[in-house]
Amino acid sequence: MLVTILIFIGVLAGIIIAHELGHFITAKLSGVQVKEFGVGLPPRLFSVRRGETIYSLNAIPLGGFNKLSGEEDPDAPRSLAGKPFGIRFLVLSAGSMMNFLLPLILLTIAFIVPHNMVSGDVLVTGVATDSPAARAGIESGDRIVSVNDKPVENSSDLQRYIQLGLGNEISVTVEHADSTVEEVQLVPRWTPPEGEGAIGVVISMPDATVVRQGEPFWRAPFLAVSALAETLVLFKNAILSIITGAGTASLTLTGPVGIAQMTGEVARAGISPLFEFAAFLSLNIGIINLFPLPALDGGRIAFLLLEKARSGKRVSPRMEGLVHLIGFLVLMGILVAVTYNDILRIMSGGTIAP
Repeated sequence: MLVTILIFIGVLAGIIIAHELGHFITAKLSGVQVKEFGVGLPPRLFSVRRGETIYSLNAIPLGGFNKLSGEEDPDAPRSLAGKPFGIRFLVLSAGSMMNFLLPLILLTIAFIVPHNMVSGDVLVTGVATDSPAARAGIESGDRIVSVNDKPVENSSDLQRYIQLGLGNEISVTVEHADSTVEEVQLVPRWTPPEGEGAIGVVISMPDATVVRQGEPFWRAPFLAVSALAETLVLFKNAILSIITGAGTASLTLTGPVGIAQMTGEVARAGISPLFEFAAFLSLNIGIINLFPLPALDGGRIAFLLLEKARSGKRVSPRMEGLVHLIGFLVLMGILVAVTYNDILRIMSGGTIAP
């Protein structure tokens, strides 16, 4: 338990520091006064002043902050609100931009570090009637060789490529039982019949083996870029599935306790999976922070865009500050409720699949 907590705090602290550094660096370069750079949320444990900025370590390791001069008030000295639209937009969005850049570093490390990989032939053991696979001519006994010219080395590869291609035509190369190779086209379904899956096949890996491998350092960054792009597409498809009710995707909220549990479970699988999980978590935090919700970066950006749409007419600093305060209190209430549910689930022996 202690090791899990320490690993969770380390992962979360790294992501938070990267996020806040984005705001901090762009604010400093733009001439905005940074009154305090805080890691964690108050109460304050330790602080030191360097120049005009206080650097603080706080007791609650679930966030961080930059206290900028005049975030809503353009009349404050060296205020953020007094800067032009472009600078304010850059400073407010820089935190999430850092959360998008950090996964590239983490995924590069994850690819370089030797890690266990499952490898083996992916065989079709069943094809649903009138499914995309059946209409394309895929038969039981076929071996899936590649999807869109990307080699399929295990069942996870196949599932990921299919999810990436939901609703779009994909090319699947199969080797038939008579050793002939054929490339077929099909469209994975958003809403397949229950129990069939997006293309309607049952697969197995009868000769699956576990191999330990790491990628060369010169190849890993390119793989990281590709993996990040695929993750963004998968994230988009999952959101669309939830909004439209297509597929089996469902929205599950989890708080710090649940994320800590997931971190411990992933850490037991090795260093490489932990870096992959941290990259995924950073990406999620970056995206969520851009949601147009009060108290989040996206909420502040929404006020900025509203000002732009009103030809420079601002919402009063008092009103904007009040909206963000109410939003913060609501978010804290949701966080408490979700954390309570996480604790109940753990006490009942439940888990969350990372």
